Amino acid sequence: MRAYERLLNYVKVYTTSDEDSTTFPSTARQFDLAKILVEELKELGVSDASVDDNCYVFGSIPATPGYEDKKAIGFIAHMDTAPDFCGENVNPIVEENYDGEDIVLGTSGRVIKVADFPHLKTLKGRTLIHTDGTTLLGADDKSGIAEIMTFVEEIINSDTPHGKICIGFTPDEEIGAGPDHFDVEAFGADFAYTVDGGAENAVEYENFNAASAKVVFNGVNIHPGDAKDIMVNAALVAMEFNAMLPPTEVPSKTSGYEGFFHLIDMKGDVAKAELSYIIRDHDATKFADKKKVMEHACNIINQNYGEGTCELTIKDQYQNMIEKIKPHMFLIDYAFQALKDAGENPEAVAIRGGTDGARLSFMGLPCPNLGTGGYNFHGPMEHITAEGMDTVVKVLHGIINLVAAE
Repeated sequence: MRAYERLLNYVKVYTTSDEDSTTFPSTARQFDLAKILVEELKELGVSDASVDDNCYVFGSIPATPGYEDKKAIGFIAHMDTAPDFCGENVNPIVEENYDGEDIVLGTSGRVIKVADFPHLKTLKGRTLIHTDGTTLLGADDKSGIAEIMTFVEEIINSDTPHGKICIGFTPDEEIGAGPDHFDVEAFGADFAYTVDGGAENAVEYENFNAASAKVVFNGVNIHPGDAKDIMVNAALVAMEFNAMLPPTEVPSKTSGYEGFFHLIDMKGDVAKAELSYIIRDHDATKFADKKKVMEHACNIINQNYGEGTCELTIKDQYQNMIEKIKPHMFLIDYAFQALKDAGENPEAVAIRGGTDGARLSFMGLPCPNLGTGGYNFHGPMEHITAEGMDTVVKVLHGIINLVAAE
């Protein structure tokens, strides 16, 4: 079975995570896919496949006799889909021999335009998989799961010698909680790769340093007719706070290694208001400076309106994995060589976000990220090609072959 055929099945399982949940996993529905994957792994010959109480799916393929001393390599993908857009009742559309032109998404009225996404021209002639415009696709990261599963099937049914191979599927990656209960020792790998990136030729080993920021504004509400020198309008104070942040350091005006402040939610009235942000930067010093900018803005608000008017809570989420990958750059060498062997031109891409691998690297499992062949994740314009997924499967084989050859 080709990887894209598996993807078509997996995306129909509703697995969206919930950032407001207090449980782990954040949604019980993620177990629905986990159980399917365990059964499939067992059918493929992964006898120790299992899902634990925290919804982690683990399994392993023992080393070929004589190859037990080779590095144990893991491949990891996540089961949840992003809560940014509807992930229920996904209806994937398969478009064979794609013509490289604008893509009309069913009857939704949405169109993926070449003018907005020039990479579409490079996909001409491929088998394209996209949404009907009413949901996301879920290729982030069910494509990674499908690619790993296809690799597992192929290598078990081949006579290719290899070291130990570890397989892991995680919940709640999209809300930053994927590694919360990940048992690195039980997983059993010396090193691993997440298969959770974009284009199939991408190799990612730098990511944002990340934090969330919640800012609460406590106002003074009084009849507007009697408000002079008394009222403190929390909603207006919140606007004043946001205006103190650098206006060009937002996602829509940054790219590459440039960090940002991203206002993701706002609510409130005269008495109380709340702003929620995420803070991102690849550079640790600039990241720390961004947090100081927020602290300074909060202090100014309290100086102007009284102590306690502004309450700022910043929580670090994950760090740039590069410092943990640098001592193990052979992992990147493996990925680059495997891509070349698959006929691709590998490209190192800085992640403008994070992955399970970022946190796992700091938990003692160095874990760079490989592309999946997908584009435009987290929304209705998400798409992927069957051929791109096939390439990723070849890359996984290539990495294992390189490890076995050492």
